[in-house]
Amino acid sequence: QVQLVESGGGLVQPGGSLRLSCAASGFIFSAYAMSWYRQAPGKERELVAGINSRGGSTNYADSVKGRFTISRDNAKNALYLQMNNLKPEDTAVYYCRCQYCLGDYWGQGTQVTVSS
Repeated sequence: QVQLVESGGGLVQPGGSLRLSCAASGFIFSAYAMSWYRQAPGKERELVAGINSRGGSTNYADSVKGRFTISRDNAKNALYLQMNNLKPEDTAVYYCRCQYCLGDYWGQGTQVTVSS
């Protein structure tokens, strides 16, 4: 079955960096676009970044452009989100998603907290 497992979240000071990972299994990872979403307390879940199946095309929410980088390693069935210059408003639970891989699948999420 499809499984998506995020890791790499934590507590970081403003201006700091984190790298999130999403380990994928149960489907042909290299065939599908992937994305990262986040949900802050009291807010709706929002798209952070997306990447096509080969990694050659990416898109970002305006709020993270220039600070976050999405990437993937199809040989390792892994999706990444490099987050730099983190701000308190980036605090949220971050999820990876495979929207079209034989269904709509989400990971369990990883908490990112940006605070001094």
